[in-house]
Amino acid sequence: NTANALSNTNNYVMELDTTELFNSSWKKNVTKSGIGGVVEFNPSGVSYTDSTVYYWRVALVPKGTNPYIWNSHSFVYLPNSSTGFNQSHYYQKLKSSYENLKLDTDRKLRYPLSPRNLTIRTGLYPYFNYDKINVNLDLTQLDLYGCRYNSIQFYVFDTVTLKPWENYNVNATNGKFGSYKVCASGSDTVRHFFEFPYYLPQYRKAAMDFIDMIPPGMYVAITNLGNKNNFATFIDDWKTDQGTLGAGNSLYHKLKEIGFNQIDSFTRHLPFLYFYQKGKPNFSPVQIMGQQDSSYIEQTIVLNSIIPEGTVQSPAFGPARSWSQLHWRGNTLDPVNNNDSTKIEVWGVKNNGASDLLTTVRTARDTSLAFIDAVQYPYLKLKMFNKDTVNITPYQLNYWRINAQMVPEGAVAPSILFNMPDTVAQGEPIQFSIAFKNISQTAFDSLLKAKVIITDRNNVPHVFDIPPRKALAAGDTLLIRLPISTTDYPGKNTLFLDVNPDNDQAEQFHYNNILYKDFYVREDKFNPLLDVTFDGVHILNKDIVSSKANILIKLIDESRFLALKDTALIKVQVRFPDQQIRTYHFGDSMIFIPADLNSGENTASIEFKPFFEEDGEYELIVSGKDVKSNKAGDLSYRVIFSVINKPMISNLLNYPNPFTSSTAFVFTITGSEVPQNMRIQILTVTGKIVREITKDELGPINIGRNITQFKWDGTDTYGQKLANGVYLYRVLTNLNGKSLDKYKSADDNTDKFFKKGYGKMYLMR
Repeated sequence: NTANALSNTNNYVMELDTTELFNSSWKKNVTKSGIGGVVEFNPSGVSYTDSTVYYWRVALVPKGTNPYIWNSHSFVYLPNSSTGFNQSHYYQKLKSSYENLKLDTDRKLRYPLSPRNLTIRTGLYPYFNYDKINVNLDLTQLDLYGCRYNSIQFYVFDTVTLKPWENYNVNATNGKFGSYKVCASGSDTVRHFFEFPYYLPQYRKAAMDFIDMIPPGMYVAITNLGNKNNFATFIDDWKTDQGTLGAGNSLYHKLKEIGFNQIDSFTRHLPFLYFYQKGKPNFSPVQIMGQQDSSYIEQTIVLNSIIPEGTVQSPAFGPARSWSQLHWRGNTLDPVNNNDSTKIEVWGVKNNGASDLLTTVRTARDTSLAFIDAVQYPYLKLKMFNKDTVNITPYQLNYWRINAQMVPEGAVAPSILFNMPDTVAQGEPIQFSIAFKNISQTAFDSLLKAKVIITDRNNVPHVFDIPPRKALAAGDTLLIRLPISTTDYPGKNTLFLDVNPDNDQAEQFHYNNILYKDFYVREDKFNPLLDVTFDGVHILNKDIVSSKANILIKLIDESRFLALKDTALIKVQVRFPDQQIRTYHFGDSMIFIPADLNSGENTASIEFKPFFEEDGEYELIVSGKDVKSNKAGDLSYRVIFSVINKPMISNLLNYPNPFTSSTAFVFTITGSEVPQNMRIQILTVTGKIVREITKDELGPINIGRNITQFKWDGTDTYGQKLANGVYLYRVLTNLNGKSLDKYKSADDNTDKFFKKGYGKMYLMR
């Protein structure tokens, strides 16, 4: 069950029929919608017939004109029977394997025609020794040597089986059918040839009678077992037998009559071969006459025969929890006497495929198999041996059947529960979950195992073993859940689920325990951001800061899942006025605050509180990266700042000046602390104070450059608008009971705007 389309609803069709062709008028058709996995059909209104085999198949309804891909099975309906395995219908029997047997389209078992090679070798002695006077049938040596030189030698082969006739001595001088006696060696009393010495008239006549008595259809090989050194008679002498046998009646004429025309050349010592089928003019005979006495004949003839024995072997039945009984029935096709010989072997098959012969059943039609251990042999094969050498009609197997208790069967059931997104962001957790249902009538033995393998974009597998849970009863469901962290799986991945892996428990089928699901993890390729403030202010290069500034460094990432929690993500360095660079580590002066994704942001912070005792120019160097090592910029964050430990304040300027609606105040403070008290007085040119601005009104004040949040709008203490004109202002400070000295930088030229500490501003509405 490949589950990449499980999020879609599909249509499924089931067909039920009494033929595997699914073309009968009885056929039932049911269609159902679902998302795959376990799809249940209920072909209502079906009336089943006893002992009838039914075929059923299911398929996903294809899109467009694509073909149906069917998954087919069959069962036999036996009311009130136990479970098990059966072969009784023609299409079920076709699932068996047949050796030297075939199941014809008329549904009868028959022995097939088989081509066999017959090789005959012959030559005269002394040119060729006995090993050149022999006959092979499919490399089986029938005879290696003859018995009587200068004899005409016959082999007769059965028209159906090609089994050669056997010859043995019937008295002291003769073999069967008036042939010359066979030469026995020890217990070798049976030969496959019939020899008639052709230099003796009585044996020439016996050879003629032998030819006549051979039944039609038999294959006959005739050779010359000759010896160049011995006296012999030839066809001219044979013809003289007409004086006693009558005109046209001699061995010569008999051989000519059966088609051996080349016998006319046998007027001297020559090897020859004649092969024909008795009474079958459509068979082309083979006749070879040696050109000279030293000629050698070797001829292979292809003949069709029937081997009257063969086997039928069932597919592997199983797996089973226990085996009960074997039942089998059949009938004979023999017209009168039953000459069929049958037996059935029961083979046990182990999980590794190895098999053992467990028992042989010869006559019993119902046999107990309870002695077979189904744990050791979860599968059984039946093998029927069938033999009939008389009528050549094999015994007809009607059915064989094994009663057994079935093992359980489960399947993934996404229609009950399935959760697996197609695409997630890197670091986003996946809560994979799916249902697995026992769809059989048998409970599982023990807790079910499950295994998940995620194959990443580099084709590297990552294995997750899910703890065993629940021994599923019949019809019960197991919910399999696995939290998956996607941090290490950017790109395309494939999830593979295997329930009951490695055949941990016996089960009928395993393919429906499998699920494949592709999912894509959007890789985090975005750079994080660095944000640095000194006492809450983003400073510019060469700004003045407090020697005890509170430096806040923030590393900000867009990922909502890959939290910035590792202190190694941020590196802080300071270059001192003596140009030495110091790397800071977390401790008293630097505190790491990890990101809290629950806050809605992925921000890690460093509170850096150094003390710069020496006046001079410093440089802060900060580098950062996110969890996936994306850098916060190609270059480190750098800012140069100055530290002046003496508390001072620069000239205070208003901006803009002149102003129409409002003006702010700009100034610089040095030291490590801002003044405890600070106020700005605004006066008329006559020296009357019209407005006094307090430190609290000015807003936040920090060491370094300041521009006040407060903007004076040209009103007096009571909020009344002042008249246009020139106004004076001055600043009053106090730090630890002392006024701040004046700070003046090298490029400060603001003194020209002040007179005796007073500045001048212009209000122009």
